Amino acid sequence: MEIKIMRNVLDRNQDKASENRQLLEQNQVVMFNFISSPGAGKTSFLELLCENLAREFNIGIIEGDAYTYRDAQRLVKYNLPVVQINTEGGCHLDSNSISRALAEFDLNKLDVVLIENVGNLICPTAFDLGENYCIALISITEGDDKPAKYPMLFRKADIIILNKIDLIEYTNFEINRFKADLHKLAVNVPFFEISCTQQTGIQDLIN
Repeated sequence: MEIKIMRNVLDRNQDKASENRQLLEQNQVVMFNFISSPGAGKTSFLELLCENLAREFNIGIIEGDAYTYRDAQRLVKYNLPVVQINTEGGCHLDSNSISRALAEFDLNKLDVVLIENVGNLICPTAFDLGENYCIALISITEGDDKPAKYPMLFRKADIIILNKIDLIEYTNFEINRFKADLHKLAVNVPFFEISCTQQTGIQDLIN
């Protein structure tokens, strides 16, 4: 019974995700879904995207968090439309919540929607939101074993970002082992090493 219920949930989510994707296509909007652990640097990276791209593209932001509006408050300064979704303890966003958030935007005036998903490496990977691209953002301080422990995320990702590269010398993170585990998963997507605080590698990624 539990398996059947979960399948029904995912089927309904997929149906709404397809509707979201069709809506975005009709309005010529591209949507990115950023997935990471708490504290990996999603909001810091979104700040850099806003600083560098807001003059060229019309950007809307969907902020997902279990509680608080703190991440959204960090992005208000860019004078971009921001919609906050609080899951009240839920570990991921779903396509229905994204559908309601998209309804808050004037999509005719947007080029890009950036989603900051709830900090979690497992649950968000199972729920298609209707995004065009899934971005996996990992940080040095989490350890080099994440591809081995959370393969679903890395198989789903269209881009993989390794943040906080400036801290690698202070940790036991082995980047060759990290890359070898990606290779074992047959992951062949763009991979970037960056530091949001030092802005290392940011321009290549933005380009």
